[in-house]
Amino acid sequence: MYAVVKTGGKQYRVQEGDVLYVEKLEADVDAVVELNEILAVGKEDGELVVGKPVVEGAKVTAKVLKQGKGKKVVVFKYKAKKDYRKKQGHRQPYTKLQIEKINA
Repeated sequence: MYAVVKTGGKQYRVQEGDVLYVEKLEADVDAVVELNEILAVGKEDGELVVGKPVVEGAKVTAKVLKQGKGKKVVVFKYKAKKDYRKKQGHRQPYTKLQIEKINA
């Protein structure tokens, strides 16, 4: 069984036991979070249930494994012959989830 979940403006195809990195969620480590925006559910018998826009009554339960930051991305802006240079770094925060149960 699998589900297509929407969180943080992105869509993920998940199965039970999957580990994935999503945009930061406000939850503590070892907390259990419910993802309610389920766009589609694929069942064992091959049936696909597609929501309009979400599947009613479906939810995915996940455990928060880690809160962290990604690798640094360097943003360097400059304009030729104008003595303009600007260097910035950015580390995107993320939440590491493990999918525990798909209820559909």
